[in-house]
Amino acid sequence: MFVILKKSTVMITSICLAIVVGASIMLAYFLKTDNANALKKRTIVVDAGHGGIDKGVIGSNTNKPESELNLEISFKLKEVLEEGGFNVVLTRESNAGLYGTTAKGFKKRDMKRRAEIINKANPLLIISIHQNKFPASYRRGAQVFFDSDNKESKRLAISLQNAVNDLEESLRDFSVLKGDYFILNCTTYPCALIECGFLSNPEEEKLLLSDEYQYKLCGSIYKGIVGYLSI
Repeated sequence: MFVILKKSTVMITSICLAIVVGASIMLAYFLKTDNANALKKRTIVVDAGHGGIDKGVIGSNTNKPESELNLEISFKLKEVLEEGGFNVVLTRESNAGLYGTTAKGFKKRDMKRRAEIINKANPLLIISIHQNKFPASYRRGAQVFFDSDNKESKRLAISLQNAVNDLEESLRDFSVLKGDYFILNCTTYPCALIECGFLSNPEEEKLLLSDEYQYKLCGSIYKGIVGYLSI
């Protein structure tokens, strides 16, 4: 179960703060330009992947379910985005799924509900938070996916990927990948799915479970979003 830490703000590192402040300056400049109308509706949907009986992948050392970790990071990303002046809508706010009942077809109902939340929010963009897994434990790093039929989604994904590649914990530069995922295809709004790291890699799993690194990661995602909006 997700628990909001009383000292969560203390855990935000100076690096994360620098990223947010710097990106906020970029955003403030953009708002003063002739393109400011593009940001009149400043809502971002943050989608925490999986939930309920759909646990996603499991941590190799801690057995931490992806669904719980996705939610923790989504709450922190919401916090960072709101500090930057955005309105944030979460597709789910608890560890429960969005399917209503576990009867046959629960996954389809879950996805349909996410699409309804997204379309009702009429957002600037959507960020879907996930964790990765690979048979070989050496694989690590954040990877961003996009819908190949949506040019704005690709631009968003590239900006996000560049931002997370800049993390000092990133050991290699990943390139964005096309993804045939429901969350990417269910709407025409710019949408990117971020596999934040590999829970099959013990070192990265430890990082991903750290509040400090989660805030750092969210700061980079914020930077990528503002970079996308500023172009």
